[in-house]
Amino acid sequence: MRLGLSKFLSPFRTIVVSYILAMILFSFLLFLPFVTQDGVTVSYSDALFTAVSAVSVTGLTVLNVSETFNWLGILFLALGIQLGGIGVMTLGTFVWMIMGKKIALSQRMLIMVDQNQISFSGLVKLMRGILGVAIGIELIGAIVLGTYYLNFFDTAFEAYYQGAFSSLAAFTNAGFDITGQSLVPFVDDYFVQLVHILLIFSGAIGFPVLMEIREYFSSKNPNFRFSLFTKIATSTYFIVFAIGAAGLWLIELTEFYEGMSWHQQLFFSMFNSATARSGGLSTMDMNDLTLASLLLISGLMIIGASPSSVGGGIRTTTLAVMFLTIRSFAMGRSDVKVFGREIHPEDKQKAFIVLSVFAVGLFISVIMISAFESSGEFALMAIIFETSSAFGTTGLSMGITPDLSLPSQLILMILMLIGRVGLVAFLFSIRAQEKKTHFKYPTERIIIG
Repeated sequence: MRLGLSKFLSPFRTIVVSYILAMILFSFLLFLPFVTQDGVTVSYSDALFTAVSAVSVTGLTVLNVSETFNWLGILFLALGIQLGGIGVMTLGTFVWMIMGKKIALSQRMLIMVDQNQISFSGLVKLMRGILGVAIGIELIGAIVLGTYYLNFFDTAFEAYYQGAFSSLAAFTNAGFDITGQSLVPFVDDYFVQLVHILLIFSGAIGFPVLMEIREYFSSKNPNFRFSLFTKIATSTYFIVFAIGAAGLWLIELTEFYEGMSWHQQLFFSMFNSATARSGGLSTMDMNDLTLASLLLISGLMIIGASPSSVGGGIRTTTLAVMFLTIRSFAMGRSDVKVFGREIHPEDKQKAFIVLSVFAVGLFISVIMISAFESSGEFALMAIIFETSSAFGTTGLSMGITPDLSLPSQLILMILMLIGRVGLVAFLFSIRAQEKKTHFKYPTERIIIG
């Protein structure tokens, strides 16, 4: 029986189950009666949705966090966000090391799956580095924001409390806030916005990228080279960010931005482009944007962050490999070259599978939610936006999530889970065990396109 269970629970399935169990655990913690404000009761469905959103570091909510939970509830919420942000296996590895246990091969396999790595080499070192860098960046962000918030809050405790949660939410790209207004009160405060943008970048760029940057500045090796992953992930991330900011500026120049100063237009464009890549924090009501901007932001949420980061979406490397493959095909080449290296055929296949499954999943989800909300109360754009936000684990919202029916909210929860685990890991978790074929059929060409 135990052998059968271990055979069924492959590393990919174990990771998926681990996140599900974590979501259920935090749903019970947030459902406890003594974690809410006096006179406030929370249904289990709302607690479950909040827990799923926290552990998947999404930020979509069906309730107002600041008006619902007391300090203990917010502490549980922060723990869920932290767990989801740096990964179940990162914290698990830290616990194993604290207990003085040796990291076994099976545990290394789980780490590799959780962090989307392709080899066992340096996994434990990577886990230590991720935890150290994550805590370090969050601490710096908390100190900077908390100190600055002394100008806005009555007590130092409140200022640093707000700063710590803001830093955590921004670095993990969780999108939650405990003000009830996200960053709308700081719409004209460019310092606060810039700090949050940098924290969002740090969490979304990818942990391997952060490790290599740290090694670059601390290494004495003159021959140090950045990996192909770091080059592709970083360049793609900032190219998409620039395109998003420029696109929003061009679309809204004569619409929402009309009458604004150039610096207001700049920061609205920059912040919305940055937060749409999985951040989820906002400085404005998304309903004020035009349809074209909402579609552009939905596209940015679908692209998401880099692999092995706190963000979701199809990921930057998927987009890059897809684009490079199409470019090579258009130029009459069968191989895909970039930065003096050639992309592995298996990675090209994975990129198109991820993109295809993501598109089909998003399309089906929009249809199902539209069917469940057949009364016509919600516009199609709002449903697309909310679904893209859930699948990309972003958290930006047009405000319809609390009013959706329970079946529609369940779909969003499933999308948030898949978005956090990653499509590749999720597909491998439901994939049947590979079987050897003892014969082959004759090959025949078919018409494509």
